[in-house]
Amino acid sequence: MKEAITIKEIARRLKISPSSVSRALQDSPRIGQKTRRAVQDLAAQLRYTPSQTARNLRRGKTGVFAMVLPEIRENFFSEVVNGVEELAFSHQYSVALYQSHDLFEREQQILAMLTRTQVDGVMLSVAKESRQFDHVQDLIDRGIPVVLFDRIPPNIDTHQVGCDMEKGAMEATRWLAGRGFKRIALLNGPQPLVASEDRYRGYIKALLAENLPVENALVKRVDLSPEDTIQKMTQLLSASHPPDAVLAFNDYVALDAMQVCRKNGLCINTDISFVSFANLPLTAYMDHSPLASVEQHPYQIGRKAVDILLSVLDSGEVESGFHRIMLEPELVVRAVS
Repeated sequence: MKEAITIKEIARRLKISPSSVSRALQDSPRIGQKTRRAVQDLAAQLRYTPSQTARNLRRGKTGVFAMVLPEIRENFFSEVVNGVEELAFSHQYSVALYQSHDLFEREQQILAMLTRTQVDGVMLSVAKESRQFDHVQDLIDRGIPVVLFDRIPPNIDTHQVGCDMEKGAMEATRWLAGRGFKRIALLNGPQPLVASEDRYRGYIKALLAENLPVENALVKRVDLSPEDTIQKMTQLLSASHPPDAVLAFNDYVALDAMQVCRKNGLCINTDISFVSFANLPLTAYMDHSPLASVEQHPYQIGRKAVDILLSVLDSGEVESGFHRIMLEPELVVRAVS
């Protein structure tokens, strides 16, 4: 494997100083035109490529963003990654990707490692197990720009990008009520997630606005695993007055709950209907998909997160003027009951 051509090698061949080569490559007027042309011609002949690492070090930057998320296999987060990578790459930044697998201890370890690793910024969606966030604050206190996205814990002063899940839950519940459903259940996420509380508030506001009863028995929390969803959906169906519709935390929860309904002899979208969040593409190919799903715009969330980091790095203001961006949800109707 051939060694990379360096500025020093070009300088040696032309018998000039490396600093003169560097200025000539930048087309500096401080270097004579004849020398500039000689340097640039030799650089092209030798296929010289500037070192991005050296350039970043001169600018005091690494050219790397870190991204910490629960699970890359979830379509929502993979779409966020697509948005992040496209914009970061167009600005000559690479992205180091880490998965917490929804484990608090693993998230702590990753962020502790990032405090020792030179990165220009961190994008974080917290694990469902996380209940205290000193490890996040430590990154911020060290002057590392941090953008929280989607799962945004309270009481942390830093940059944020999300989608208005309270509004999305309210619109989805009112849409069900407008179609004549009277007993609308909520299969919500775990309590530590702010996104779960946002959904709950929107759901309750919609029931009150539609003059529908608020019943604790119709609200179940799931840990987002198929096993827990199956258990909680079975409890809903076993009630003396089961629901006629369900608002689910996301499409995965809805799909697991729908399996329970089928096993109990219910026809989806006839005996019981579902609305959820995430707008998974695969639901478009199902014979009996959820009636509708709230689009959370993950691709745009990813781009907005990178845009914030680029803006902060350009301005040099890490701790002032925090950006807080909340995208509007969109209820995408998949089927008509």
